[in-house]
Amino acid sequence: MINMIKLEFNPLTVECIHYLGDAIPTVAVSDQDSSRILIYDAKGNGSPLHVLDRLHTKPVVLIKFNPVHQVVVSVDKAGILEYWSGYKKQFQFPKCVHFDSKLDTDLFEFAKNKTYPSGLSFSPDGNKFVTISMDRKVRVFSFLSGKLTRVYDESLARFTELQKAKPQLANMEFGRRMAVERDLEKTEQLALSNVVFDDSGVFVLYSTMLGLKFVNIVTNQCPRFIGKPENLRLLHLSLFQGKVKTRKAATTLEMEAAKNPTLESVQPDPTLFCTAFNKNRFYMFTRREPADFKSPDADRDVFNEKPSKEDIISATEAAGEQVLYDTAIIHTSMGDVHIQMFKECAKTVENFCVHSKNNYYNGHIFHRVIKGFMIQTGDPTGTGTGGQSIWGGEFKDEFRSHLKHDRPYTVSMANAGPNTNGSQFFITLTPTPWLDNKHTVFGRVIKGMEVVQNISNVKTNNKTDQPYDDVTVISVSVK
Repeated sequence: MINMIKLEFNPLTVECIHYLGDAIPTVAVSDQDSSRILIYDAKGNGSPLHVLDRLHTKPVVLIKFNPVHQVVVSVDKAGILEYWSGYKKQFQFPKCVHFDSKLDTDLFEFAKNKTYPSGLSFSPDGNKFVTISMDRKVRVFSFLSGKLTRVYDESLARFTELQKAKPQLANMEFGRRMAVERDLEKTEQLALSNVVFDDSGVFVLYSTMLGLKFVNIVTNQCPRFIGKPENLRLLHLSLFQGKVKTRKAATTLEMEAAKNPTLESVQPDPTLFCTAFNKNRFYMFTRREPADFKSPDADRDVFNEKPSKEDIISATEAAGEQVLYDTAIIHTSMGDVHIQMFKECAKTVENFCVHSKNNYYNGHIFHRVIKGFMIQTGDPTGTGTGGQSIWGGEFKDEFRSHLKHDRPYTVSMANAGPNTNGSQFFITLTPTPWLDNKHTVFGRVIKGMEVVQNISNVKTNNKTDQPYDDVTVISVSVK
């Protein structure tokens, strides 16, 4: 840290607007409650060097500096974009651009559509910039001419059309993600979305409801999505494409040709850093794999948040022996279902076994039955909204890379989102890979498959998926 400046107003956005080597390192800060942009010396005493109070009429939400052309672009909540120079050129309109009036450009695009950008990024050569706005459209502009060159529609209506024409997700998963998008629109977190260029200036990256999208703005194609299976709505991105390690010795021809893991480890490893909706952590996408992905301890996630009450209770009880069993038999009104338990998911198996020993599941109905998909139980209320863990609340997911929903008769925890496991569980009737990393797999049926099939074939209410005639859990034996 080189300095700390106290402000007499609430800042909305901030940007360094000086070029490397400038005598005065300047910082532009916008006022949340007015249209002002205040310019400060980053090493100064806190008195503004200059105030731009007539440039905009609404609070400024974005200020971005183009280091190639040494021009600042600012955007206000009315969708008005302005070009201006930095401190060295006394904040005048830049002479490098190819227009004298914005009427000769497409810079009124946002104002015309009654929206404003939440993210803006310049290409490495400084000749293009890309925006993502509150109307869920990504726009590519020529910087010098101000002309619009590309528009990509990422609206919910567009995704609904795409799902109908060529399904991208299972219908249930698509519906869940649409619900998350509607929740996102009700908050101010949609304004955290941004878009970035890669180092080539050919690809732009941004987040959608289907994951992180790579778009080639030259060929106008989308070669890949990243994070599509993840149970996250990613928002803000930052891309690192540099080299983490440098070798002191020169690289020889033999080293280039060698298949040596140690040498390969120093190759560039592009990494995407992301935030997500309603998450107080960040996520990294990289080409690296865990050292031992078969090990149950090789979890990709690092849990470093403050321990919850449930975690503290669990840690206190950890000194005692965990009650884990190898198999369970669910005695139902239609027959017995034998389950092999996966002890790699120790907490989930313990929760199920202790509930079973305490007769918790006795009398529960299969409240949700979908033919050809799954049967679900474990809710004492029989509505699908009840149930709790043996610790008196919810507990975290336990995903293991080798335990997947890749075959029928998989036993998995039901939940209402990440880390919301209670007592409800379900048994699948078909491979359901879209549930991987969303629901904890803790067992598989090894006997009584016909009982599971018979339960799935009972007549159910079309709206609630609940059987007309109750199918109940009589008891659960563990051994």
